[in-house]
Amino acid sequence: MTEKVIVIIDAGFLSKLSKYYGSGKYLKYDIIQLSKNISKKQNLHCEKIFYYTSPPFQSERSTAEEKDRYKGYKKFKEKLSKHPLITLREGRCQRLKIDGNFEYKQKGVDALAIIDMMSVPIEYPEVKTIILIANDSDFVPVVEKLKSLGIKIILLTYYSKNRRSSFSKSNELLKSVSEYFELTKEDFDSSPISI
Repeated sequence: MTEKVIVIIDAGFLSKLSKYYGSGKYLKYDIIQLSKNISKKQNLHCEKIFYYTSPPFQSERSTAEEKDRYKGYKKFKEKLSKHPLITLREGRCQRLKIDGNFEYKQKGVDALAIIDMMSVPIEYPEVKTIILIANDSDFVPVVEKLKSLGIKIILLTYYSKNRRSSFSKSNELLKSVSEYFELTKEDFDSSPISI
């Protein structure tokens, strides 16, 4: 029997990587199929997917664009939430004005992921492996703690040695996990959305 795995997805990272591989346009792919495929590549069975995101920013007086974006998000959320394999967790979206330009950041998402990761030994005692799709060094303490409890952490990520790249990160996360692999464009392409 194939060993079970929990897949933890930082949607902000996955979205950014999709846009990078799509040369500025977001790739279209099936999140559930992607999770199953990357699990299978590791000879594991995808038992559960936790997907961490935040709704699009809405100002006090929402613009037409903000309303449209939220409407699209709501439709996406409803479709995803119907699948028994996936649990969607929401943080919030913060808007910051930096050098005259607005930047948007997810808040509270990593904390939700860390809580769920620490719950795996309790809620899924038969699961001994977690696949983490992320690139944030905030995960290092929980990864180290879970490893001390006998949980293997496989990181799927993308990183760049170019310090100016948005994918340039500290090596601490790479050093902390049991194994890491690059999430490739082929992984997205082999997980098409079924109509």
